[in-house]
Amino acid sequence: MSARRLDASTLRRWAHTAVSELISHTDEINLLNVFPVADADTGTNMLFTMRAAWAQADSREAVDDVAAVAAAMADGALRGARGNSGVILSQILRAVADVTGSVAADRDGVLADIDGPVVAAALRHAVTLVVTSMGEAVPGTIVSVLQAAAAAAEDAAGAQADLRDVVGSAAAAAADALERTPSQLAVLAEAGVVDAGGRGLLVLLDALSTTLTGHAPPRRVYEPARTGSAGAAGPVATPQFEVMYLLTGCDAAGVERLRARLDDLGESVAIAASGPGGSDRADRYSVHVHADDAGAAVEAGLAVGSPSNIQITSLHGGRPATGAWSRERAVLALVDGDGAEELFGKEGAQVLRHDPDAPISAHRLLHALVNTGAAQVMVLPNGYVAAEELLAGWAVASEWGIAMVPVPTGSMVQGLAALAVHEPERPLVDDGYTMARAAGGARYASVRAATEEALTWAGSCKPGDGLGIAGDEVVIVGDDLVAAGAGLIDLMLAAGGELVTVLLGADVDPGVGDALAEHVHRQHPGTEFVRFPTGHRGDALLIGVE
Repeated sequence: MSARRLDASTLRRWAHTAVSELISHTDEINLLNVFPVADADTGTNMLFTMRAAWAQADSREAVDDVAAVAAAMADGALRGARGNSGVILSQILRAVADVTGSVAADRDGVLADIDGPVVAAALRHAVTLVVTSMGEAVPGTIVSVLQAAAAAAEDAAGAQADLRDVVGSAAAAAADALERTPSQLAVLAEAGVVDAGGRGLLVLLDALSTTLTGHAPPRRVYEPARTGSAGAAGPVATPQFEVMYLLTGCDAAGVERLRARLDDLGESVAIAASGPGGSDRADRYSVHVHADDAGAAVEAGLAVGSPSNIQITSLHGGRPATGAWSRERAVLALVDGDGAEELFGKEGAQVLRHDPDAPISAHRLLHALVNTGAAQVMVLPNGYVAAEELLAGWAVASEWGIAMVPVPTGSMVQGLAALAVHEPERPLVDDGYTMARAAGGARYASVRAATEEALTWAGSCKPGDGLGIAGDEVVIVGDDLVAAGAGLIDLMLAAGGELVTVLLGADVDPGVGDALAEHVHRQHPGTEFVRFPTGHRGDALLIGVE
């Protein structure tokens, strides 16, 4: 469905589409990458950066103020910027935030949507910010493509064109400018490529056009003119490391001293300020440089401010993997309770918290999958997500290049059993099978407190009784939680078992766990017993037997 308005919801959809399109074009952009360093990572870095921007925008799902969503995207991009191209992208998104914020301020702080003139003003402001961050404008780079897009948008907006026409004009001009980049920069002509950063910018503009019109502009595949690598013109000595960090506590004069020092140490220097306001009023900066002496590059930042989030990456580590994930495999566990989050986290899983008032949707699941930073994710549902949402999340994740493997865990006790045998070095199928087998070997049940008089399959109960539940049926009625838990454990161990795991829910007295431990020690000698205060809601106790 096409959208005539670029409101908060549409801006978030553009961020989503932009990430999806960058995933599709990462390899293409990487193969074009010969300037400023032929390290084949421009597409990867733009994807990392845009993904960070999307994550921040997506976290503002309930926000209707387009300026606030734009600000969130800019903040996410600055924090997650990767490489030279990522810093430039962060400044383009900052320009959108600056302009929308300024317009919102003129309208009593509220901005419903972004129109054509605002898009044009944002692109023009982006040119200024990008040139400032890079220190100079090099013809034939993303700056040339951005300048052409800004000029075309201004012409279209001046003619009072529809928003979609303004964006379409900007994208068409960017495509034309991209074709001209080899004639403007000798290293591109020698390698037979267009500028990689400019190609990435065109992907972003086309994604915006697609979001607004529902139709993707047709583009040719941009490939090196000659066979072999894009850098086939001959070996070029490049610095050993890419150094990036966030810098706070630095004034404008300090930034200039830092830029001069980094220019002495290496190349590809970029210092991008956070908004709003000019660089002389920024509260933090994203710093980027390619240098042989990574330590000296960090020390240069220490001399003028406080560096944080320091990232040092070898520039000779080989070509990045498709999809640009920071690691190969992760485990995502759906849990409830502070104790459960801590427990699963200590075991190496990332967690998604269950909220009874907001069931986990495919959208929330996708967000959590992306945040793992992994190309392959083993998901432990633990009974907290509907099957249809899990399936929908799997379908979208596969489009984003994430191999999601749902492990059939119906309870957190099964999730712990599966997590205990997880081995990221194993082939994906083997790891999934082993985890599923461990989960299936952990029988589980629960205990809850009766709240009213009722007749169950195990007899009548009254308020305060403990109810032992297996599947959907009450199989034990006890005088309290301990009695029901002990009876349930006896029943489960009758079929065999070597380990009993009990998870204590919110407001359950720790003495309940002590009493059950004593019961197992006395009645089932040789059986191991562990308990954890997970603080989950609903059932008072979750019990597993392996």
